Amino acid sequence: MKAVLFILAILMSVMPVGAQQPAAAPAPKAQPAAKHPPQAKTQPEYKDYNAAYALSGGAAAEKAADDFAARYPQSELREYLYSKAMHEYQNENNSGKILAMGEKILALDADNSIALVLTATVLADSLSDADQDREQKIAEIKKNAQHALETVDTGFAPPANSTQQDIEAYKNTLQSMARSALGIMELKTGDDADAAKELRMAADLNQTQPDPYIWYHLALAQDHLANGVANESERHKKYVEALSSVNRALQYTGNNVDLGKLVQGERERLQKLASISTPAGRE
Repeated sequence: MKAVLFILAILMSVMPVGAQQPAAAPAPKAQPAAKHPPQAKTQPEYKDYNAAYALSGGAAAEKAADDFAARYPQSELREYLYSKAMHEYQNENNSGKILAMGEKILALDADNSIALVLTATVLADSLSDADQDREQKIAEIKKNAQHALETVDTGFAPPANSTQQDIEAYKNTLQSMARSALGIMELKTGDDADAAKELRMAADLNQTQPDPYIWYHLALAQDHLANGVANESERHKKYVEALSSVNRALQYTGNNVDLGKLVQGERERLQKLASISTPAGRE
């Protein structure tokens, strides 16, 4: 399972509930930024929106959103339907379609916090040395993640019944996702120091529902940094630090077998390296 799927599940679980409804229509699960509650301008638009929103499944939700957008090209409700489709694709573990829906949302609202962090996360998660558009992906990860951080206080309108705790959890999760995307991108481009910095911030921001992917990638960055330290005592300390992070990842892995194998392999590696690097006279 990709990191974005785990993170999006966390994000949906901390979204403020009871969001303002567009002209009494059911509130979507992913509340986009808006200066006022989006509303249908006509009764047919209102009826068609409700019918489209009631559909389940990623493909059906996406088609309904496309049809609605074609029928009502100026509607304020288009984002809600693409957000619904994005959530449906999340349930289907379809990262590519999550990215596609996020891009459609950003075409309508460049400040949409969820779409910004999800597109950055999907791109960072899939970034590879073999990508022909690697530099373009890196630039987009940086742009979207940074813009999400810049607009986290203005990119959504909390519902009236949200508690301060709800709002802070939402913002912290968004910031954690943005920092994680930057950190994973930097890890994959060889900037281990900045990767460790961003991933540490991401982990610290996400205390309510810790993300094992963040802790795993933090351990990798710390592992790389330790490998470059000449002083044996300092190298040992850094391997121990990395081992602590990978142990946190293992603690939160749960039933994710694939991630568990990666984490366990890194843990065994770090245990050996920490033992090898132990200064003479210390056990």
